[in-house]
Amino acid sequence: MTDYLFSGLKVIDASAVIAAPVAATILADFGADVIKVEQPGTGDMLRGISNIPTTPDADSNYLWHMDGRNKRSIVLDLKTSAGMEVLRRLVAGCDVFVTNHPLPVRRALKLNYDDLKPLNPRLIYASLSAYGEDGPDRDGKGFDQLAYWSRSGLMDLMRDPARAPTQGLPGMGDHPTGVALYAGIVTALLRRERTGEGGRVHTSLLANGLWSAASVAQGGFAGGDLAGFRERNRVVSPGLKPYRTKDDRWLILNMLRTPEEFGRFLDTLGDERLKDPKFETPRSRFDHRAEFGEIVERIIRERTSDEWMDLFRENNVPVNRVAVLEEVIEDPQIRINEMVVPPVDPEVDVPLIINHPIKVDGVPQVGPKRGPDLAEHTDEILKELGYSDAQIQALRDEGAV
Repeated sequence: MTDYLFSGLKVIDASAVIAAPVAATILADFGADVIKVEQPGTGDMLRGISNIPTTPDADSNYLWHMDGRNKRSIVLDLKTSAGMEVLRRLVAGCDVFVTNHPLPVRRALKLNYDDLKPLNPRLIYASLSAYGEDGPDRDGKGFDQLAYWSRSGLMDLMRDPARAPTQGLPGMGDHPTGVALYAGIVTALLRRERTGEGGRVHTSLLANGLWSAASVAQGGFAGGDLAGFRERNRVVSPGLKPYRTKDDRWLILNMLRTPEEFGRFLDTLGDERLKDPKFETPRSRFDHRAEFGEIVERIIRERTSDEWMDLFRENNVPVNRVAVLEEVIEDPQIRINEMVVPPVDPEVDVPLIINHPIKVDGVPQVGPKRGPDLAEHTDEILKELGYSDAQIQALRDEGAV
């Protein structure tokens, strides 16, 4: 039996949908025993997201397999005193408690860190919120589209100034935010190892959206001229814009950092108009960027993306083709580096599962096993807590589990 890094670590995943549960998933991938606490009825909303119109149709519950993997499930009605007593017993014996309940719900149910700490002083309490633990909007609800993508400014920054803002992908901000919460948990576990003390760790969707926008947002916090920034970027720099090819694919060039690289780019395009003195220096090219970009657009449109990629590779010019998802699925680089891995459970009806991005040499990872059925492990978990068969039946009769 493989000994994993977090073998023996007990985690209560009392969270829903993506960002917070993903932090627990990563812990489970490294061997932690993760018990997912779900509400009666439909359980975690994540169980149904594979069926919404903004995700691809498939014959499997692929998002649940991906983000719900390697966990056990118990259903508790936390509005009952008996259900809360079960949760309190779980907390008393766990190492990590993960929650993204809205803060008003936590206050009503007495699920804040200060409520649970007396049960387990070594507890690592991992909290995810939409907008942060304090401030006027701390009680606000917000999925990643609202807090990560919209409130942070990313939605406005990542658009053509002449067009309406673009909606993000489902879970686009949740998954990186889950990695951030995992990092907080691991940091707190290291602190506990050194001091013996538990503690609260927290992050928010807004904080992670701001972090993603930081290269531009920091300029704003430094007092930079944001109006000038927007005006200047109404015409995209030729070295940063996408170009359409003859076969209606798109090429993106970036980081032409040296005169030599830029010279090779011009040589590959092979058009004397681009060697006009007004395009000679980075500053002059920027001043005439609209004209320069229009010439490049016309040149790139004359060949297919395959032809251009061959020419750019031959001349060592850092250009890439904008991939479509059908190509990403077949990309050998992704499989070789285990960014996707096959499940180890024959009940997972998906050939490959997207892996989390954390890789540590010498630290084995649990292979993907199917996400649990709702309440699948309720009896098993209750018996581990010391409940008898008669007591479990009484909990069922009461509707607590």
